[in-house]
Amino acid sequence: MSEPSPPDEQATGRRALAAPAAIGVVAAVGSALAAATNIWDLPVAVSLGVTGTAAALAGVLAWATAVPAKRRPAALPGGGPVAAELPPVIAHFTGRGEALADLRERFNDRTGDSPFVVSIYGQGGVGKSALAGRFGHDILDNFPDGQLYFDLRGGDDVVRPEEVLVGFLRSLGVRLTTDPGGLRELQKLWWTWTKDRRLLIFLDNARDGDQVKDLIPNEPRCAVIVTSRKPLLLRNTYDTQLHVFTEAQGVELLARLAGGDRVVTDLESAQDIVRLCDRLPLAISICGGRLATRAHWSLGDLALRLADERRRLDQLEIGRQLDSSVRASLHLSYEECTDLQRRLLRLLAQLTAPDVQEWVAGDLLDTSETDGADQLEMLVTSQLADCTGRDSTGSMRYRLHDLVRLFAREQRLDTDQRRAAIERVLYGFRRRAEAAATARWPQDWTSRIPRRSTPDTITPIEITWPRVDHTRREITSAAWFTSERLALLAAIHQARNEEMWDLAWGMGRAFCSLCHSLRAYWSDWEEVADIVCEAAERMDDPRAIGIALLERAAVAGGLGRPDGALDDARRALNLLALQGEGWWAARARRTIGMTLFSSGNLDRGQDHLVEAITAFKAEGDRWWTARTQRNLAELRLAQGGYGEAAVLLEESLATFEADGNRYSEAQTQRALGEVLAAKARALLAEGKDLAAERQYILAGNALRFAIKAFKDRHEEWEEARSLRAAGEIGDPNNLLTEHANVRDAKEMLARLGDSWGVARAEISEGWALERLGRVPEALASLRQALRDFEELGDRWWQARSLRGMAEILLRADRREEAREPARQALDIYLSLGNETGARRAREVLERAEAPRPPTR
Repeated sequence: MSEPSPPDEQATGRRALAAPAAIGVVAAVGSALAAATNIWDLPVAVSLGVTGTAAALAGVLAWATAVPAKRRPAALPGGGPVAAELPPVIAHFTGRGEALADLRERFNDRTGDSPFVVSIYGQGGVGKSALAGRFGHDILDNFPDGQLYFDLRGGDDVVRPEEVLVGFLRSLGVRLTTDPGGLRELQKLWWTWTKDRRLLIFLDNARDGDQVKDLIPNEPRCAVIVTSRKPLLLRNTYDTQLHVFTEAQGVELLARLAGGDRVVTDLESAQDIVRLCDRLPLAISICGGRLATRAHWSLGDLALRLADERRRLDQLEIGRQLDSSVRASLHLSYEECTDLQRRLLRLLAQLTAPDVQEWVAGDLLDTSETDGADQLEMLVTSQLADCTGRDSTGSMRYRLHDLVRLFAREQRLDTDQRRAAIERVLYGFRRRAEAAATARWPQDWTSRIPRRSTPDTITPIEITWPRVDHTRREITSAAWFTSERLALLAAIHQARNEEMWDLAWGMGRAFCSLCHSLRAYWSDWEEVADIVCEAAERMDDPRAIGIALLERAAVAGGLGRPDGALDDARRALNLLALQGEGWWAARARRTIGMTLFSSGNLDRGQDHLVEAITAFKAEGDRWWTARTQRNLAELRLAQGGYGEAAVLLEESLATFEADGNRYSEAQTQRALGEVLAAKARALLAEGKDLAAERQYILAGNALRFAIKAFKDRHEEWEEARSLRAAGEIGDPNNLLTEHANVRDAKEMLARLGDSWGVARAEISEGWALERLGRVPEALASLRQALRDFEELGDRWWQARSLRGMAEILLRADRREEAREPARQALDIYLSLGNETGARRAREVLERAEAPRPPTR
């Protein structure tokens, strides 16, 4: 039985329950009075007094019954800030007292068996987002673990649930540095991270229930607010329709924006304006904003302009009737703009990006960034553009509402002027993306294709990373890509649709490079790689085609499709070799070698890696030589060639240390630690305990260096790989710590959504458990790894799992049980052409089938 609540909490609960009821009564009385008396037919002072008194009374009751704010945590458990993404409440919010009271009542009556989900639906411009935002802020204190927001853009360019889940997981502190998988894997990760948390989730502009259903968490203490143009019709969802304003509510909104004195002076014109706006809050707000910035206008002037039906927007009509659109409001604002501002609006509407940074306006107008930003702010003042705030790079972002965009696209625009403006903006995206990609992974840009379509009217600006924002905070190229990824993706698609192939290739190449270096956004990476290949083919440039094929091979190999990766890499090698591109041809050879290595063809893969090393040395590229030597060392380790692997890694390490490349140095230290540990285990098996101990110490030092380096750089995926390697050392004096390292790595990889990494860690955990004498648990871990690799379609690691099971069974003197997994491993190795693996599996099988010595 639960204990009774303290008196102050009981009082708080009573106030929370009383608030919606009291405000609802006042709202109902006000509505009834307005309906019964038609208050706007009363004398002006009386009518405004009635509504003012009701509003004041509702405000007093809201204050008196409000729940005191509770202290919210300032940070997540992991140390990051609590997500607080709710848009601010609109300053002139009004007219929704009944709707708010109903939402609060529903919220207070929630059962707690499932998350509270409410859908506010209605026509475009009716004020759904404003109401949802106000309601969200009203219940904010019930969700101290964070508030998340996402604009689902419920038109044709709909946001996929995967994009939303990735954004939300990042807001909760999840570092998705590898491909988390498809929707189902992301959803499981989302359920994991929302468990036992009190989160408020605001999904704005949903298209339908199918777009939302996969985004609802299982945690009953969470709440979800959705806005949409139609009901979601989902289970356990409360759908409430929001209607247009009453005339009284519309006049009140107009008075708040344009000034009460002006409305009192010309109430009839105010009523005309509300009627001509069809009582739609968006239209009334735009008109009120115009009046507020045009003191010399009378309400009659505005009403007269609105009376011209030919100027009303007819694209998203209410009931598809010409007299119920909002074009009048939009066109009125448009008329009051200068010619330059009108041109900017028309050009902005041609872009397909969901929102843009302020530099875009300058490129569209072919002027400076500052001048363009000033004109963009004037559009915001005119209620034709919307500033959505600062992104993670500190830059202001702007967007057009859907209705405004459609209106602007109806306006006449010179075809040549349009194409030139779009080209300038896309080139701006290209040079920024290339600068970010070069800063993130400079070695990927050692040999660059010349730009062939630089607009003569734009002087390239110097873009460097890291940069400093307006608060003196350092912004990295990775942060820029996170903020601009969707806009850059839209720009690449637009370049493709406009057949600006050189720009599509350039932006796409930079996009792929950023994805590759971050090991993130796999579905976008794959999509863009296809566009880069298409653009290169349309350019009819063999060199560009070869580079594009390597980009596609990289993502295909990472997604576990080695056949496609090999086809693209081999074609790229032929094209680049014919063009005399020695550096790029060397990269193609390395890609072929790594793809063969990853798919278990070690012996064939090593030949290509050796050829690539020779080619990079001939090109004088120290970094790629050292990196490929590290790859060859990892292959030699898999073959059991510990000595040669150590020599290759020592050479690579010397290069990275001399060049000051700490990231690559840490990666090489991790690989060296793995080689030294394998060498130590071999020495221990030979009975050379002292020599083995020395190697164990060296292996531990190398891996500790790597773990700390990646931890300091916040490279969680690389840190997890190093922890897993530290758990495989096999030092008899450190077995408990090694098992803890593997468990930590497994948990980190699970949080990151790296299914392959988790399966690989399960093999490591099996070995660690066996060394601790926990054989049944070790076998269970390897069986789980086998199931995971079967699901992933990775045959080489299936064989490694089976061979590991057989070896553990042999060491446990369970020969008969070891035979079947050893046979299965041998069959897989033979099918892959992996001679080293086949030799080892055959040795295990021979030991398992050998007759037992006679017992005495």
